[in-house]
Amino acid sequence: MKIVSLVLKFMPDYADEIKAAVETVPGASVAADSGDGRMIVLLEDGPDYAVSDSIIQVHQIPQVMSATLSYEYSDEVHALEEN
Repeated sequence: MKIVSLVLKFMPDYADEIKAAVETVPGASVAADSGDGRMIVLLEDGPDYAVSDSIIQVHQIPQVMSATLSYEYSDEVHALEEN
């Protein structure tokens, strides 16, 4: 399992449009919208998609000026240690 969070920056007038676009990306959800052009997005991998693909899709949403990785978790290292 992989989980990441991104901080998106954009012009505040586009918040609703960006939120709707984020929610179409596999494994993506909006965790917080500050109302001033910043939004925290959570991404989780799934059986048919990778977090890396979802990050690219979110970054390519029109009107998103930047997407900064702020948190990353992976339990793959723990799975390897158990073997």
